[in-house]
Amino acid sequence: MKLHSIETGNFKLDGGALFGVVPKSIWNKVYPADENNLCNLSMRCLLIETEDRKILIDTGIGSKQSEKFFGYYYLNGADSLDSSLQAVNIRPEDITDILLTHLHFDHCGGGVRKDETGRYFPTFPNATYWVSHKQWQWAMDPNRREKASFLKENFEVLEKEGVLRFIHKKGPFAQNINLRFYNGHTEGQIIPFIQYMGRTLVYTADLVPTIAHIPESWVCGFDTQPIISMEERKKFLLETFNHQYVLFFEHDIDTECCTLKDTEKGIRMDQSFSLSEFPLNK
Repeated sequence: MKLHSIETGNFKLDGGALFGVVPKSIWNKVYPADENNLCNLSMRCLLIETEDRKILIDTGIGSKQSEKFFGYYYLNGADSLDSSLQAVNIRPEDITDILLTHLHFDHCGGGVRKDETGRYFPTFPNATYWVSHKQWQWAMDPNRREKASFLKENFEVLEKEGVLRFIHKKGPFAQNINLRFYNGHTEGQIIPFIQYMGRTLVYTADLVPTIAHIPESWVCGFDTQPIISMEERKKFLLETFNHQYVLFFEHDIDTECCTLKDTEKGIRMDQSFSLSEFPLNK
């Protein structure tokens, strides 16, 4: 098995929304905002190469939305989904599986493109696209609070083209890859647990968006069920510490991977490193 970090570019979100009820005077010391109170976030995907499959976890925001839409999110950075795949000698047609943690636009937008006629089509022509059935139902009939995060042009065509498959229960997805569901951020978010070089690496998606969200009470204002988010994260972080998992962050602009330690203030980040430096000594 080989793992590749796939950078798809960065975007900015309001710091107050990113950290909910935590005061700016506290969170700004850990994850600083710019002069407009915006925090810069990565949209980092993960490519898993096995003997017979090439699995891409999430696809970034994509490029098909309007200039006005992208203007709200201040896209930045030199990386793109295409350039990052090319850097590891992978073509779109080589990808066998797209595993979508959930269907918010910054996680699934790159999986669908639009041609000059306005027709939408899957970016990866030979891939099967996977999402939890619970998340699909949630996205197709969204609540008013979350509706703006679900853009149906990002996923409806997948069903129409017959390339969409649903995951109904936790458990094995492929050799050395197990999936679990978490519901605090959005219903049916998938979190992959990957056995790699003798360790467990967890793609944290929006369960733990950045290292600043490691304290269990630092919950995003975007989370639909913040109390559930806190409980899920508390259990997850304790398990991660006890079993010495490695966290792989989708959204932390500076930190790609980290381990955890127990401190007098609770569980916090221990070592930070890039995926290319993996594995560290246990």
